[in-house]
Amino acid sequence: MSIASTHSIPAEADQARVALRVALADNPDGILESLAAQHQVSLQTVIDCLPAQVRRQAPGSAFIDACEDIASWGDVTLIVHTADAIIEFSGPLPVGKTGHGYYNLQGGGVVSGHLRADRCGAIYFVRRPFMGKETRSILFFNLEGAAMFKVYVGRDENRELRQDQLLRFDALEQRLAVQEPQA
Repeated sequence: MSIASTHSIPAEADQARVALRVALADNPDGILESLAAQHQVSLQTVIDCLPAQVRRQAPGSAFIDACEDIASWGDVTLIVHTADAIIEFSGPLPVGKTGHGYYNLQGGGVVSGHLRADRCGAIYFVRRPFMGKETRSILFFNLEGAAMFKVYVGRDENRELRQDQLLRFDALEQRLAVQEPQA
């Protein structure tokens, strides 16, 4: 388990983690939520089973800092994935403002809402293929290890990752991510 994880994994989940690592090695661009459901673990547990070189974790306390930075990136893809729906939005994320216990998305655009920043337990920066294409995503997890939402780096007219956003992704990751101890 990563050093800054805020959710606990029962001892009986050890076999599930081993099976997850095998499944991820066999099919690195599979749907992670499906693996979580299949192995009856949280999505955060699945992310923790990805190879260390493709994921880095930041503390949930960096939620507002991360959201404010992402709001300046331009068009990104926001995904909320539940057992019953996968909602996707592509466009700029609005800046938010704290009030009444929420981080309130401002701007009057297509996306608005009220996010519980205090319920963010961890943020992950993930580099992995999906459906044959390389991706970069930032996943926000609640205190129980379930995904609050995911933000993906946008793509250009050739369906390649936007270079300007890759630089911003890397800079934000470098600034917020926890350094893993050297073995």
